[in-house]
Amino acid sequence: MAKPVHSMIRVFDEQRSLNYYSKAFGLEPADRIAFPDFTLIYLRHPSSPFELELTVNADRTEPYQLGDGYGHLAVVVDDLAAEHARFAREDLAPGPLRELQHGGAVLARFFFATDPDGYKIEVIQKGGRFG
Repeated sequence: MAKPVHSMIRVFDEQRSLNYYSKAFGLEPADRIAFPDFTLIYLRHPSSPFELELTVNADRTEPYQLGDGYGHLAVVVDDLAAEHARFAREDLAPGPLRELQHGGAVLARFFFATDPDGYKIEVIQKGGRFG
């Protein structure tokens, strides 16, 4: 049986990304492995063993182009409205609060945030299938 352990994204500015993920989602470095040409930083939240792997390439001179194939990461929160307000207060530029319905029932309440490299993170109200 396969167990998901991490998702990787390439980032341009290590410190800017570390600051963002700490401030926005409480993710902190669990490990940092430096190689001659790149560095891997594994971020984790105390509530989950799943990690976000940041890859920083040493020779990169300009931001990455995300292309049209990237989707998003997703996190759940206990109080979506409070998190949305916190993101706004802390200048983390949250997108609008949204609601996805299916068959006349609410499937999810959420908003999107965007990290310094342009990656989207969906912030979902905990509950239902996202419990």
